[in-house]
Amino acid sequence: MNETVFLGGAGREYATPQGLSLKYANRHGLIAGATGTGKTVTLQILAEGFSDAGVPVFLADVKGDLSGLAKPGSTEHKLHDAFAERAARIGFVDFAYRACPVTFWDLFGEQGHPVRTTVTEMGPLLLSRLLELSEAQEGILNIAFRLADEQGMPLLDLKDLQALLVWIGENRGELSLRYGNISTASVGAIQRRLLVLDNQGGTRLFGEPALALSDLMRTDDNGRGMVNILASDKLMAAPRLYATFLLWLLSELFEELPEVGDPDKPKLVFFFDEAHLLFEDAPKVLVDKVEQVARLIRSKGVGVYFITQNPADIPEDILGQLGNRVQHALRAFTAKDRKNLRLAAETYRDNPAFDTETAIREVGVGEAVTSMLQKKGVPGMVERTLIRPPGSQLGPVSPAERNEVLSKSDMAGKYDEVIDRRSAYEILAGRAAEAARDAERAEADDVMDKQSPVEREYASARRYSGNRVGRSTARPSRGKDTFASALTEAVIKEMKGTTGRRIVRGILGGLFRAR
Repeated sequence: MNETVFLGGAGREYATPQGLSLKYANRHGLIAGATGTGKTVTLQILAEGFSDAGVPVFLADVKGDLSGLAKPGSTEHKLHDAFAERAARIGFVDFAYRACPVTFWDLFGEQGHPVRTTVTEMGPLLLSRLLELSEAQEGILNIAFRLADEQGMPLLDLKDLQALLVWIGENRGELSLRYGNISTASVGAIQRRLLVLDNQGGTRLFGEPALALSDLMRTDDNGRGMVNILASDKLMAAPRLYATFLLWLLSELFEELPEVGDPDKPKLVFFFDEAHLLFEDAPKVLVDKVEQVARLIRSKGVGVYFITQNPADIPEDILGQLGNRVQHALRAFTAKDRKNLRLAAETYRDNPAFDTETAIREVGVGEAVTSMLQKKGVPGMVERTLIRPPGSQLGPVSPAERNEVLSKSDMAGKYDEVIDRRSAYEILAGRAAEAARDAERAEADDVMDKQSPVEREYASARRYSGNRVGRSTARPSRGKDTFASALTEAVIKEMKGTTGRRIVRGILGGLFRAR
């Protein structure tokens, strides 16, 4: 097995091989550079290298180009001659066209296997970030999760959370005494945010069957790591949803994987494209969470690589943990650009052969300034590196080719059908319907108690006659109550007299009581 992922040629006339050591690949990394400088191809050749070494990869395909990993390159491609020349120049003797084992995923289930998690697994912190909630609204969301735990009501999809928020709003008086102030305005604001999320397609993210992390960490029959590609071109229309999902996935890996110390190679490499979306307007508590995960997840054998246009997009505390770096060209058109360029250059270990700041400004397309961790995790000297050509197809596959990969996938059929088991929505709907029936029986008994014996006998005779003969005048049977209809019926009955009001006042308050 190769001990490094070959990146390209470095040094004088690019004669010195430059590679990323697998032993230090879980120390995380950064791929940065302006638009059009070659970041996507660098990501592609890293994915190929990790896969060849038996390391599974997860990456987001923001532009659709990375789907080409599923198909070998071609000698008929217009860049074939340039690729062959570059391979010879950098000493890439193993250069050959071949595909990677690929599994396509899609949050919307259109261009890949569906990806889902549950509301409970997402948790209140990430869900608050996704919904852009205020501090007060986040507090109410935490109350909802606490009540769901205490009452044994699973929060699986958005309708579970919406139903629970309805109940919280109806019982805010009693709950406020225990958990703090709950306002209908805040509950309504959360419900509106959930509606926006639903309109963006976020409702497809929540439900069962939930994604099993083991399905992202597979190898094929030849021992090559599976390249998991998340179709993200449509997902980028909802950037907050994109960033929150990837952060959730990273957090789940951190929570579930066992400690492995310093393995010979990573168990999984995670590429986070458009990384600036993760940190834009992010509250400090979330940034602290990302920093904690980045610092500790390497001991779980997971390497995280951020891809962004400028290193300044990454918070300094997190940037300091990214030991393997590929810096494509940065442009300096403004004073701020020049400052960021200077700061980026200062993070590298100097090479006496050239000025780092000048090199970052001058490197061409397909060329980069690189620094990889060496023995004992020491940062390597910065080098100007000519990136090797990819072995897989440059550019996207066709829809027909994508469908062929999907049909042959081991994941075919596993996540296609949604499972809607009994959860918070069904539990609350059932309790509301039962409470409404109890109120109806209690009101009928109260009316009977106030009737004279003659009236009761006459009413009984009418019921008996209606059951035997007058079928058209008999009360129609009740259909299956829904949560909304049961609540509406309870409110209507509350209008009917003092007895009805007295009985119904306790209906909603008793929904959570164990029966």
